[in-house]
Amino acid sequence: MKQLATGVLQKMLVSYGKPASYRLPVGDQQLDISDLIGRQVSIEWHGKIHCSHCHKPTKKSFNQGYCYSCFSKLAQCDQCMMNPVTCHYAEGTCREPEWGERICFDDHIVYLANSSGVKVGITRMKNMPGRWFDQGAVQALPIFRTASRYLAGVIEDTLRSSIADKTNWRAMLKGTATDVDLVAVRDQLVNSFASELDAIRQQHGELSITLLNDEQVRDLTYPVEVFPTKVVSQSLDKTPQISGKLMGIKGQYLMFDSGVFNVRKFTSYEVTVAANLDELDSNVNRDLFA
Repeated sequence: MKQLATGVLQKMLVSYGKPASYRLPVGDQQLDISDLIGRQVSIEWHGKIHCSHCHKPTKKSFNQGYCYSCFSKLAQCDQCMMNPVTCHYAEGTCREPEWGERICFDDHIVYLANSSGVKVGITRMKNMPGRWFDQGAVQALPIFRTASRYLAGVIEDTLRSSIADKTNWRAMLKGTATDVDLVAVRDQLVNSFASELDAIRQQHGELSITLLNDEQVRDLTYPVEVFPTKVVSQSLDKTPQISGKLMGIKGQYLMFDSGVFNVRKFTSYEVTVAANLDELDSNVNRDLFA
C-alpha cells in the first residue's frame, strides 16, 4: 500500500458527470478517489481531531467536525440550520447576524429528490447540484425559489405532511431507487397545498416565492461497480484503520467490500489514506492529485 495523503479529512467534493467524479480532500491535497474504485484502499485515523472552524484540537467532534465551543456559538451549528422554520433572526437573537444575512437571506430552492424514494428538501441555489449528490439522489427537480432559507423551510414544512423529508441512507446505498415522475409529484403537491401556498404569498409578498414550472428533472449517476446487498457501517472511532476494496462512491459514502464509510461524519479527523497502486493498469491515470 502506498501512502497518498496525510492530514485532516473533509467532505468529498463532487463534479457533475455521467457518472459523477469525486475528490477526497485530505489536508492540503485532493485525491481523485473515483480513480481508485476497484483497488485496495485504507484510511487510518491517528487519534487526533481538529475543529473545522477554529482548527484547535478537540477530543470529540460535534455536528460533523466542530469542537464544542464552536458548536455552541456558531450560527451554522444552530438548530435553525436543520429546521429553518425555527429561525430567530427577526427576534434579534441570531448567533451571527452578518453570517445569517449572507447565508440565510440568499436565494434558496425547494426541491424534490429521489434517493431512497421521493423526498422534499431545501438548499441554497449555489449548492446545486452538489446537495443532491451529497444525498445520493438519482433524480432531482427544483420546484420553488424563495428569498430566504426561512421561507424555503416554511414550504418544506408544509409539504412534508404528505411527503418524506428524510433519506433512508441504507436503501440509498443499495441502489434500489426506481425512476419517479417528479413533475407529476410536483403538480400534485402544488394543487394539494394551493391554499397554504397562497397564504404564504399573502403574508410575505407575491415575489417571496416563485413556482419553477419550467425546470427539468436532473438525472444523477454515481461511480459504483457493485452495490452492497447488506449495508454495514464502518467507524473510525471503533476501528481506527478501515480498509478494503473500494467498490463505489455514492452520496458522501465510500463503499468498500468490507462495509461503507461516511466521509462527512468523520470530517476533521486526522488520517492517512493509502492505496495499492500496483493494481492500476496502464489505462488508468496515476496522477491522483487534483
